[in-house]
Amino acid sequence: MLFTLTTTHQPATDLGFLLHKHPGKVQTFEVAAGTAHVFYPQAEEHQCTVGLLLELDPIELVRRGRENTAFSLGRYVNDRPYVASSMLAVALGKVFRTALGGRCEAKPELAATPLPLQVHLPAVPCHGPADLVARLFEPLGWTVDARPIPMTGWGDSPYVDLRLTGTLRLAEALNHLYVLLPVLDNVKHYWVAEDEVEKLLRAGADWLAGHPERELVSRRYLRHRRGLVDAALTRLAEAEDTDPEALDNALDAAVITETPAREPLAATRRDTILALLKEIGARQVVDLGCGGGALLRGLLADLHFTRVLGVDVSAQALAKAERGLNLDRMSEHVAARLTLRQSALTYVDAGLRGFDAAVLMEVVEHVDPPRLPALARAVFGAAQPASVLVTTPNVEYNVRFPDLPAGEFRHPDHRFEWTRAEFRDWAQDIAQRYGYLVEFRPVGPEDPEVGPPTQLALFRRTEVAR
Repeated sequence: MLFTLTTTHQPATDLGFLLHKHPGKVQTFEVAAGTAHVFYPQAEEHQCTVGLLLELDPIELVRRGRENTAFSLGRYVNDRPYVASSMLAVALGKVFRTALGGRCEAKPELAATPLPLQVHLPAVPCHGPADLVARLFEPLGWTVDARPIPMTGWGDSPYVDLRLTGTLRLAEALNHLYVLLPVLDNVKHYWVAEDEVEKLLRAGADWLAGHPERELVSRRYLRHRRGLVDAALTRLAEAEDTDPEALDNALDAAVITETPAREPLAATRRDTILALLKEIGARQVVDLGCGGGALLRGLLADLHFTRVLGVDVSAQALAKAERGLNLDRMSEHVAARLTLRQSALTYVDAGLRGFDAAVLMEVVEHVDPPRLPALARAVFGAAQPASVLVTTPNVEYNVRFPDLPAGEFRHPDHRFEWTRAEFRDWAQDIAQRYGYLVEFRPVGPEDPEVGPPTQLALFRRTEVAR
Protein backbone atom coordinates (compact mmCIF):
# COMPACT_ATOMS: atom_id res chain seq x y z
CA MET A 1 0.00 0.00 0.00
CA LEU A 2 1.73 3.16 -1.23
CA PHE A 3 1.01 6.87 -0.73
CA THR A 4 3.07 9.66 -2.25
CA LEU A 5 2.79 13.42 -1.84
CA THR A 6 4.69 15.88 -4.05
CA THR A 7 5.19 19.65 -3.91
CA THR A 8 6.84 22.07 -6.33
CA HIS A 9 6.93 24.89 -3.80
CA GLN A 10 10.51 26.17 -3.74
CA PRO A 11 12.61 25.21 -1.99
CA ALA A 12 10.61 21.99 -2.25
CA THR A 13 12.75 20.25 0.35
CA ASP A 14 11.02 22.39 2.98
CA LEU A 15 8.44 19.61 2.88
CA GLY A 16 10.77 17.80 5.28
CA PHE A 17 10.32 20.57 7.86
CA LEU A 18 6.52 20.41 7.58
CA LEU A 19 6.42 16.62 7.93
CA HIS A 20 9.17 16.47 10.56
CA LYS A 21 10.83 13.77 8.46
CA HIS A 22 14.34 14.39 7.08
CA PRO A 23 14.57 13.94 3.28
CA GLY A 24 17.90 12.18 3.63
CA LYS A 25 16.66 9.40 5.88
CA VAL A 26 14.41 6.37 5.68
CA GLN A 27 12.30 6.00 8.81
CA THR A 28 10.24 3.05 10.00
CA PHE A 29 7.27 3.05 12.36
CA GLU A 30 5.31 0.18 13.86
CA VAL A 31 1.56 0.54 13.29
CA ALA A 32 -1.42 -1.72 13.86
CA ALA A 33 -0.92 -5.01 12.01
CA GLY A 34 2.16 -3.84 10.14
CA THR A 35 5.00 -1.42 9.47
CA ALA A 36 5.08 2.04 7.87
CA HIS A 37 8.17 3.25 5.99
CA VAL A 38 8.70 6.95 5.19
CA PHE A 39 11.17 7.85 2.47
CA TYR A 40 11.81 10.50 -0.22
CA PRO A 41 12.11 9.16 -3.79
CA GLN A 42 12.92 12.73 -4.89
CA ALA A 43 14.25 15.60 -2.80
CA GLU A 44 15.38 18.52 -4.95
CA GLU A 45 14.95 22.28 -4.79
CA HIS A 46 12.33 22.35 -7.58
CA GLN A 47 10.37 19.24 -6.56
CA CYS A 48 10.14 17.00 -3.53
CA THR A 49 8.18 13.79 -3.07
CA VAL A 50 7.56 11.90 0.16
CA GLY A 51 6.38 8.32 0.15
CA LEU A 52 4.67 6.26 2.83
CA LEU A 53 4.80 2.53 2.24
CA LEU A 54 2.52 0.54 4.52
CA GLU A 55 3.35 -3.14 4.83
CA LEU A 56 0.62 -5.17 6.47
CA ASP A 57 1.12 -8.65 7.85
CA PRO A 58 -1.71 -10.86 6.45
CA ILE A 59 -1.37 -13.27 9.37
CA GLU A 60 -1.67 -10.41 11.84
CA LEU A 61 -4.78 -9.18 10.02
CA VAL A 62 -6.41 -12.58 10.50
CA ARG A 63 -5.31 -12.79 14.12
CA ARG A 64 -6.87 -9.41 14.88
CA GLY A 65 -10.01 -10.15 12.90
CA ARG A 66 -9.40 -7.38 10.34
CA GLU A 67 -9.61 -9.50 7.22
CA ASN A 68 -12.48 -9.35 4.78
CA THR A 69 -15.12 -11.84 5.92
CA ALA A 70 -17.70 -10.95 3.29
CA PHE A 71 -17.10 -14.26 1.56
CA SER A 72 -15.81 -17.70 2.56
CA LEU A 73 -12.19 -17.14 1.45
CA GLY A 74 -12.03 -13.71 3.06
CA ARG A 75 -9.67 -14.92 5.78
CA TYR A 76 -7.17 -15.95 3.13
CA VAL A 77 -7.82 -13.71 0.13
CA ASN A 78 -8.58 -10.02 0.64
CA ASP A 79 -7.53 -6.58 -0.57
CA ARG A 80 -6.48 -5.07 2.78
CA PRO A 81 -2.69 -5.22 2.30
CA TYR A 82 -2.89 -3.48 -1.07
CA VAL A 83 -5.48 -0.68 -0.94
CA ALA A 84 -5.73 2.72 0.74
CA SER A 85 -8.15 2.19 3.61
CA SER A 86 -8.65 3.14 7.25
CA MET A 87 -5.35 1.37 7.95
CA LEU A 88 -3.53 3.94 5.82
CA ALA A 89 -5.50 6.73 7.47
CA VAL A 90 -4.40 5.51 10.91
CA ALA A 91 -0.80 5.28 9.67
CA LEU A 92 -0.99 8.87 8.38
CA GLY A 93 -2.31 9.95 11.76
CA LYS A 94 0.54 8.30 13.61
CA VAL A 95 3.44 9.05 11.28
CA PHE A 96 2.47 12.64 10.39
CA ARG A 97 0.64 13.59 13.60
CA THR A 98 2.32 16.99 14.01
CA ALA A 99 1.77 17.90 10.36
CA LEU A 100 -1.91 16.91 10.65
CA GLY A 101 -2.20 19.40 13.49
CA GLY A 102 -0.71 22.16 11.31
CA ARG A 103 2.30 22.70 13.57
CA CYS A 104 5.85 23.44 12.45
CA GLU A 105 8.08 25.25 14.92
CA ALA A 106 10.92 25.64 12.41
CA LYS A 107 8.75 27.26 9.71
CA PRO A 108 5.36 28.25 11.16
CA GLU A 109 4.60 30.62 8.29
CA LEU A 110 5.06 27.77 5.82
CA ALA A 111 2.58 25.58 7.70
CA ALA A 112 -0.02 28.33 7.24
CA THR A 113 0.73 28.76 3.51
CA PRO A 114 -1.20 26.95 0.74
CA LEU A 115 1.29 24.91 -1.30
CA PRO A 116 1.02 23.25 -4.72
CA LEU A 117 0.47 19.59 -3.86
CA GLN A 118 -0.01 16.35 -5.76
CA VAL A 119 -1.22 13.16 -4.09
CA HIS A 120 -1.03 9.74 -5.67
CA LEU A 121 -2.71 6.61 -4.35
CA PRO A 122 -2.37 3.72 -6.82
CA ALA A 123 -5.24 1.64 -5.42
CA VAL A 124 -8.22 3.20 -3.63
CA PRO A 125 -11.44 1.24 -2.96
CA CYS A 126 -14.41 3.32 -4.07
CA HIS A 127 -17.68 1.77 -2.93
CA GLY A 128 -20.47 3.89 -4.33
CA PRO A 129 -21.44 5.81 -7.48
CA ALA A 130 -18.83 6.51 -10.14
CA ASP A 131 -18.60 10.20 -9.26
CA LEU A 132 -18.16 9.64 -5.51
CA VAL A 133 -14.46 10.56 -5.45
CA ALA A 134 -15.14 13.83 -7.23
CA ARG A 135 -18.12 14.60 -4.97
CA LEU A 136 -15.92 14.17 -1.91
CA PHE A 137 -12.70 15.90 -2.98
CA GLU A 138 -13.63 18.57 -5.53
CA PRO A 139 -15.58 20.77 -3.06
CA LEU A 140 -12.37 20.92 -1.01
CA GLY A 141 -10.35 22.46 -3.85
CA TRP A 142 -8.82 19.34 -5.37
CA THR A 143 -8.64 18.50 -9.05
CA VAL A 144 -9.51 14.81 -9.22
CA ASP A 145 -8.15 12.21 -11.64
CA ALA A 146 -9.69 8.87 -10.63
CA ARG A 147 -9.07 6.12 -13.17
CA PRO A 148 -10.84 2.78 -12.69
CA ILE A 149 -8.46 -0.17 -12.34
CA PRO A 150 -9.55 -2.92 -14.76
CA MET A 151 -10.25 -6.40 -13.39
CA THR A 152 -10.51 -8.65 -16.43
CA GLY A 153 -13.17 -11.31 -16.01
CA TRP A 154 -14.41 -9.95 -12.65
CA GLY A 155 -16.80 -7.23 -13.84
CA ASP A 156 -16.60 -3.57 -12.88
CA SER A 157 -13.72 -2.74 -10.57
CA PRO A 158 -14.42 -0.99 -7.24
CA TYR A 159 -10.85 0.38 -7.25
CA VAL A 160 -9.39 3.56 -8.74
CA ASP A 161 -5.92 4.89 -9.34
CA LEU A 162 -6.33 8.28 -7.65
CA ARG A 163 -4.38 11.48 -8.29
CA LEU A 164 -5.29 14.69 -6.52
CA THR A 165 -3.86 18.09 -7.45
CA GLY A 166 -4.48 21.31 -5.57
CA THR A 167 -3.07 24.28 -3.70
CA LEU A 168 -3.77 23.75 -0.03
CA ARG A 169 -2.11 23.88 3.35
CA LEU A 170 -0.38 20.59 4.06
CA ALA A 171 -2.46 20.05 7.20
CA GLU A 172 -5.66 20.49 5.17
CA ALA A 173 -4.54 17.92 2.61
CA LEU A 174 -3.62 15.32 5.23
CA ASN A 175 -6.86 15.81 7.16
CA HIS A 176 -8.90 15.40 3.98
CA LEU A 177 -7.22 12.06 3.36
CA TYR A 178 -7.45 11.00 7.01
CA VAL A 179 -11.25 11.34 6.90
CA LEU A 180 -12.14 10.54 3.30
CA LEU A 181 -10.11 7.38 2.68
CA PRO A 182 -12.24 5.35 5.15
CA VAL A 183 -15.32 7.06 3.71
CA LEU A 184 -14.51 5.88 0.18
CA ASP A 185 -13.82 2.37 1.47
CA ASN A 186 -16.97 2.44 3.65
CA VAL A 187 -15.16 0.08 6.06
CA LYS A 188 -13.10 0.53 9.20
CA HIS A 189 -10.71 -2.02 10.59
CA TYR A 190 -11.42 -1.11 14.22
CA TRP A 191 -14.43 -0.70 16.49
CA VAL A 192 -16.06 2.73 16.16
CA ALA A 193 -16.80 4.20 19.58
CA GLU A 194 -17.89 7.61 20.88
CA ASP A 195 -14.39 9.07 20.55
CA GLU A 196 -14.65 8.70 16.76
CA VAL A 197 -17.05 11.66 16.71
CA GLU A 198 -14.31 13.84 18.23
CA LYS A 199 -11.77 12.53 15.72
CA LEU A 200 -14.09 13.34 12.84
CA LEU A 201 -14.89 16.83 14.08
CA ARG A 202 -11.27 17.57 14.85
CA ALA A 203 -10.01 16.44 11.44
CA GLY A 204 -12.93 18.14 9.68
CA ALA A 205 -12.96 21.31 11.76
CA ASP A 206 -12.13 23.65 8.87
CA TRP A 207 -14.16 22.05 6.11
CA LEU A 208 -16.72 19.40 7.04
CA ALA A 209 -19.58 21.65 8.20
CA GLY A 210 -19.73 23.32 4.80
CA HIS A 211 -19.18 20.19 2.72
CA PRO A 212 -22.19 19.29 0.52
CA GLU A 213 -21.69 15.60 1.40
CA ARG A 214 -21.18 16.12 5.13
CA GLU A 215 -23.94 13.66 6.06
CA LEU A 216 -22.59 10.91 3.80
CA VAL A 217 -19.11 11.55 5.20
CA SER A 218 -20.40 11.37 8.77
CA ARG A 219 -22.43 8.22 8.18
CA ARG A 220 -19.62 6.30 6.54
CA TYR A 221 -16.85 7.53 8.83
CA LEU A 222 -18.90 6.52 11.87
CA ARG A 223 -19.87 3.15 10.38
CA HIS A 224 -23.55 4.11 10.14
CA ARG A 225 -23.96 4.11 13.93
CA ARG A 226 -27.03 6.29 14.14
CA GLY A 227 -26.44 7.73 17.61
CA LEU A 228 -22.91 8.80 16.73
CA VAL A 229 -23.97 10.18 13.35
CA ASP A 230 -26.74 12.24 14.96
CA ALA A 231 -24.29 13.63 17.51
CA ALA A 232 -21.81 14.58 14.79
CA LEU A 233 -24.43 16.22 12.56
CA THR A 234 -25.82 18.18 15.49
CA ARG A 235 -22.36 19.52 16.29
CA LEU A 236 -21.77 20.34 12.63
CA ALA A 237 -25.09 22.18 12.41
CA GLU A 238 -24.04 24.34 15.35
CA ALA A 239 -20.76 25.21 13.64
CA GLU A 240 -22.20 25.67 10.15
CA ASP A 241 -21.66 29.07 8.57
CA THR A 242 -24.32 28.72 5.87
CA ASP A 243 -27.59 30.60 6.22
CA PRO A 244 -30.02 28.29 8.03
CA GLU A 245 -32.86 29.95 6.10
CA ALA A 246 -31.70 27.85 3.15
CA LEU A 247 -32.86 24.73 4.97
CA ASP A 248 -36.40 26.07 5.39
CA ASN A 249 -36.89 27.52 1.92
CA ALA A 250 -36.48 24.58 -0.37
CA LEU A 251 -35.90 26.54 -3.58
CA ASP A 252 -34.38 29.88 -4.46
CA ALA A 253 -36.76 32.45 -5.85
CA ALA A 254 -34.91 32.19 -9.17
CA VAL A 255 -36.13 28.60 -9.49
CA ILE A 256 -39.60 28.76 -7.98
CA THR A 257 -40.76 32.08 -9.39
CA GLU A 258 -42.32 31.22 -12.74
CA THR A 259 -43.35 34.76 -13.61
CA PRO A 260 -42.12 38.12 -12.24
CA ALA A 261 -45.58 38.91 -10.90
CA ARG A 262 -46.00 35.72 -8.89
CA GLU A 263 -45.38 35.83 -5.15
CA PRO A 264 -42.38 33.70 -4.09
CA LEU A 265 -43.47 30.29 -2.82
CA ALA A 266 -41.73 30.83 0.52
CA ALA A 267 -43.93 33.88 1.18
CA THR A 268 -47.08 32.05 0.04
CA ARG A 269 -46.23 29.20 2.41
CA ARG A 270 -45.79 31.54 5.39
CA ASP A 271 -48.98 33.45 4.67
CA THR A 272 -50.96 30.20 4.29
CA ILE A 273 -49.70 28.89 7.62
CA LEU A 274 -50.39 32.14 9.46
CA ALA A 275 -53.93 32.27 8.08
CA LEU A 276 -54.60 28.63 8.95
CA LEU A 277 -53.29 29.08 12.50
CA LYS A 278 -55.80 31.90 13.02
CA GLU A 279 -58.56 29.84 11.36
CA ILE A 280 -58.15 27.03 13.91
CA GLY A 281 -57.89 29.51 16.79
CA ALA A 282 -54.31 28.70 17.80
CA ARG A 283 -52.78 31.38 20.03
CA GLN A 284 -49.77 29.57 21.49
CA VAL A 285 -47.56 28.28 18.65
CA VAL A 286 -44.25 26.42 18.47
CA ASP A 287 -42.26 26.63 15.22
CA LEU A 288 -40.26 23.39 15.04
CA GLY A 289 -37.17 23.79 12.88
CA CYS A 290 -37.52 27.57 12.88
CA GLY A 291 -34.23 28.23 11.06
CA GLY A 292 -33.58 31.92 10.60
CA GLY A 293 -37.01 32.93 11.93
CA ALA A 294 -39.09 33.58 8.78
CA LEU A 295 -42.31 32.28 10.34
CA LEU A 296 -41.49 33.67 13.78
CA ARG A 297 -41.45 37.17 12.31
CA GLY A 298 -45.03 36.78 11.05
CA LEU A 299 -46.21 35.29 14.33
CA LEU A 300 -44.78 38.15 16.38
CA ALA A 301 -46.26 40.75 14.05
CA ASP A 302 -49.80 39.55 14.86
CA LEU A 303 -51.02 40.14 18.42
CA HIS A 304 -53.45 37.25 18.01
CA PHE A 305 -50.51 34.96 18.85
CA THR A 306 -49.81 35.37 22.56
CA ARG A 307 -46.97 32.86 23.01
CA VAL A 308 -44.38 31.94 20.37
CA LEU A 309 -41.59 29.37 20.70
CA GLY A 310 -38.91 28.89 18.04
CA VAL A 311 -37.00 25.59 18.16
CA ASP A 312 -33.99 24.49 16.14
CA VAL A 313 -31.14 21.99 16.61
CA SER A 314 -28.60 24.58 15.42
CA ALA A 315 -27.39 27.20 17.87
CA GLN A 316 -26.06 29.10 14.85
CA ALA A 317 -29.55 29.21 13.33
CA LEU A 318 -31.06 30.47 16.58
CA ALA A 319 -28.41 33.19 16.86
CA LYS A 320 -29.23 34.34 13.33
CA ALA A 321 -32.94 34.27 14.10
CA GLU A 322 -32.28 36.45 17.15
CA ARG A 323 -30.33 38.93 15.04
CA GLY A 324 -32.82 38.87 12.18
CA LEU A 325 -35.74 39.52 14.53
CA ASN A 326 -33.83 42.39 16.19
CA LEU A 327 -34.56 40.82 19.55
CA ASP A 328 -32.28 43.29 21.32
CA ARG A 329 -34.36 46.21 19.98
CA MET A 330 -37.81 44.67 20.45
CA SER A 331 -40.24 46.25 22.86
CA GLU A 332 -40.56 44.38 26.13
CA HIS A 333 -44.17 43.56 25.30
CA VAL A 334 -43.25 41.82 22.02
CA ALA A 335 -40.11 40.14 23.38
CA ALA A 336 -42.10 38.68 26.29
CA ARG A 337 -44.13 36.63 23.80
CA LEU A 338 -41.05 34.96 22.22
CA THR A 339 -38.75 32.17 23.40
CA LEU A 340 -35.95 30.55 21.39
CA ARG A 341 -34.92 27.03 22.35
CA GLN A 342 -32.23 24.65 21.08
CA SER A 343 -33.58 21.12 20.77
CA ALA A 344 -33.42 18.15 18.39
CA LEU A 345 -36.82 17.31 16.92
CA THR A 346 -36.18 13.57 17.03
CA TYR A 347 -35.84 13.55 20.84
CA VAL A 348 -38.56 14.00 23.46
CA ASP A 349 -38.45 17.48 24.99
CA ALA A 350 -40.89 18.25 27.81
CA GLY A 351 -40.51 21.97 27.04
CA LEU A 352 -42.53 21.51 23.84
CA ARG A 353 -45.74 20.46 25.60
CA GLY A 354 -48.77 22.69 26.16
CA PHE A 355 -49.06 24.49 22.80
CA ASP A 356 -52.18 25.03 20.73
CA ALA A 357 -50.30 24.29 17.52
CA ALA A 358 -46.92 23.09 16.28
CA VAL A 359 -45.61 23.93 12.82
CA LEU A 360 -43.17 21.84 10.79
CA MET A 361 -42.67 24.11 7.78
CA GLU A 362 -40.44 22.43 5.16
CA VAL A 363 -38.72 20.34 7.84
CA VAL A 364 -39.63 16.66 7.45
CA GLU A 365 -37.84 16.32 4.08
CA HIS A 366 -34.56 17.23 5.81
CA VAL A 367 -34.88 14.22 8.14
CA ASP A 368 -33.49 10.80 7.20
CA PRO A 369 -36.47 8.47 6.61
CA PRO A 370 -35.36 6.06 9.40
CA ARG A 371 -35.56 9.00 11.84
CA LEU A 372 -39.12 10.03 10.90
CA PRO A 373 -40.71 7.65 13.45
CA ALA A 374 -38.61 9.28 16.18
CA LEU A 375 -39.76 12.73 15.05
CA ALA A 376 -43.38 11.54 15.08
CA ARG A 377 -43.02 10.13 18.61
CA ALA A 378 -41.44 13.34 19.88
CA VAL A 379 -44.00 15.69 18.29
CA PHE A 380 -47.29 13.76 18.13
CA GLY A 381 -46.69 11.27 20.92
CA ALA A 382 -44.85 13.33 23.56
CA ALA A 383 -45.43 17.06 22.87
CA GLN A 384 -49.08 16.42 21.81
CA PRO A 385 -50.06 19.90 20.60
CA ALA A 386 -53.76 20.36 19.87
CA SER A 387 -52.91 20.85 16.19
CA VAL A 388 -49.89 20.20 13.97
CA LEU A 389 -49.28 21.82 10.57
CA VAL A 390 -46.81 20.08 8.26
CA THR A 391 -45.73 21.40 4.86
CA THR A 392 -43.41 19.61 2.44
CA PRO A 393 -42.62 19.82 -1.30
CA ASN A 394 -44.84 17.99 -3.77
CA VAL A 395 -42.28 16.16 -5.91
CA GLU A 396 -44.83 15.74 -8.73
CA TYR A 397 -44.76 19.52 -9.23
CA ASN A 398 -41.00 19.57 -9.84
CA VAL A 399 -41.54 19.15 -13.58
CA ARG A 400 -42.97 22.69 -13.59
CA PHE A 401 -39.65 24.19 -12.50
CA PRO A 402 -37.72 24.71 -15.76
CA ASP A 403 -34.38 25.27 -13.99
CA LEU A 404 -34.58 22.11 -11.87
CA PRO A 405 -32.82 19.13 -13.55
CA ALA A 406 -34.95 16.02 -13.93
CA GLY A 407 -34.65 13.71 -10.94
CA GLU A 408 -33.04 16.36 -8.71
CA PHE A 409 -34.49 17.42 -5.37
CA ARG A 410 -35.32 21.06 -4.72
CA HIS A 411 -32.55 21.42 -2.16
CA PRO A 412 -29.32 19.42 -1.79
CA ASP A 413 -30.08 18.78 1.89
CA HIS A 414 -33.42 17.06 1.15
CA ARG A 415 -33.39 13.37 2.06
CA PHE A 416 -36.55 12.71 0.04
CA GLU A 417 -39.47 14.48 -1.62
CA TRP A 418 -42.91 12.88 -1.50
CA THR A 419 -45.67 12.51 -4.04
CA ARG A 420 -49.14 13.50 -2.91
CA ALA A 421 -50.04 9.86 -2.34
CA GLU A 422 -46.88 9.20 -0.30
CA PHE A 423 -47.52 12.25 1.87
CA ARG A 424 -51.13 11.20 2.46
CA ASP A 425 -50.09 7.68 3.43
CA TRP A 426 -47.52 8.98 5.92
CA ALA A 427 -49.86 11.58 7.41
CA GLN A 428 -52.82 9.20 7.73
CA ASP A 429 -50.65 6.60 9.45
CA ILE A 430 -49.40 9.24 11.92
CA ALA A 431 -52.95 10.45 12.58
CA GLN A 432 -54.24 6.96 13.29
CA ARG A 433 -51.25 6.02 15.41
CA TYR A 434 -51.34 9.09 17.68
CA GLY A 435 -55.03 9.99 17.85
CA TYR A 436 -55.33 12.86 15.37
CA LEU A 437 -57.64 13.69 12.49
CA VAL A 438 -55.91 14.94 9.35
CA GLU A 439 -56.96 16.99 6.35
CA PHE A 440 -54.91 18.14 3.36
CA ARG A 441 -54.68 21.53 1.71
CA PRO A 442 -52.73 22.93 -1.24
CA VAL A 443 -50.15 25.68 -0.88
CA GLY A 444 -49.55 27.75 -3.99
CA PRO A 445 -51.21 27.51 -7.40
CA GLU A 446 -52.72 24.08 -7.98
CA ASP A 447 -51.82 22.52 -11.32
CA PRO A 448 -54.61 20.30 -12.73
CA GLU A 449 -52.09 17.58 -13.63
CA VAL A 450 -49.44 17.61 -10.89
CA GLY A 451 -51.10 19.43 -8.00
CA PRO A 452 -49.70 22.31 -5.91
CA PRO A 453 -45.98 23.06 -5.43
CA THR A 454 -46.29 22.55 -1.66
CA GLN A 455 -48.59 20.17 0.19
CA LEU A 456 -49.93 20.79 3.68
CA ALA A 457 -51.39 18.45 6.27
CA LEU A 458 -53.41 19.81 9.19
CA PHE A 459 -53.57 17.39 12.15
CA ARG A 460 -56.05 17.98 14.97
CA ARG A 461 -56.11 15.87 18.11
CA THR A 462 -59.33 13.91 18.17
CA GLU A 463 -60.60 15.06 21.59
CA VAL A 464 -59.95 18.67 20.56
CA ALA A 465 -61.52 18.20 17.11
CA ARG A 466 -64.72 16.87 18.67
